[in-house]
Amino acid sequence: MPDYDYQSDDRPFSRVLEDIGAKPDPKLYLGEVVNAFGERAFGALLLVFGLLNALPLPPGATAVLGIPLLLLSVQLVLRTDQLWLPRWALKRSIDRAGYRKSAARISRPIRAIERLSQPRLLLLTSPVSETAIGLVCTLLAVIVMLPLWSTNMFPAFTIAVFGFGMMQRDGVAVLLGWLATAGYALFLVLAWRIIEGLLRAAWAWAGGLF
Repeated sequence: MPDYDYQSDDRPFSRVLEDIGAKPDPKLYLGEVVNAFGERAFGALLLVFGLLNALPLPPGATAVLGIPLLLLSVQLVLRTDQLWLPRWALKRSIDRAGYRKSAARISRPIRAIERLSQPRLLLLTSPVSETAIGLVCTLLAVIVMLPLWSTNMFPAFTIAVFGFGMMQRDGVAVLLGWLATAGYALFLVLAWRIIEGLLRAAWAWAGGLF
C-alpha cells in the first residue's frame, strides 16, 4: 500500500476505506480512521462511522464506534471549525480483519454511488441545514450506542446517508436522509403504541386475576 499523507490527498472515499483495512496492524484504532479523513469534511467521518455501525460487528463494537458519531454530531450543532475527539476515544480499537470484511461488502456500491453523486440542491447542505442535520444525528447516535440487539443498523445507515450528502454537497442524498429519519420516527411511534397496548392488556389481565 502506498505511504499516503492522510492529511492532504484526494483519494475517493471508497479508496480510503480500502487503504485503512490494508494495513498489517491487527488492531484498527479510531485515531487512525480520523487521521485518514483528517482534511475531509465532517460528512466523510459521519459516513464512515455510520457505515461501520450499520454493519454486523462484534458485540460492544457500536459502543466504541458510536462515540465518534455522537461527538461529530454535537460539534455539527455547535458549528466548530475543526474536528475534536478525546485521546481516550482515539486509542479505542476494533479488529482490523473484521473491518476489512465489512468494508469489502460496501466498497462496490459506494463506488457506484460516488459516480452518480454530484453537487445539487445546495440549500440542503447549507450551514443552517448542517446544524439541523447535527441535531437529528445526535439523537440517532444515542440510539446507535444503546446496548440493544439490531437497534443500531437503520439509524446508523441514516447518519451515513446524511454524511454522504454533506461530503458530496448532494442535496438529494440529504433529502433521502430526512425521509429515512421521518420513516424511522413513524416506526418508533407505531412500535411504542403497540407495546403500550400490550402492556395495558397485560395489566388488565393481571388485575382480573385478583
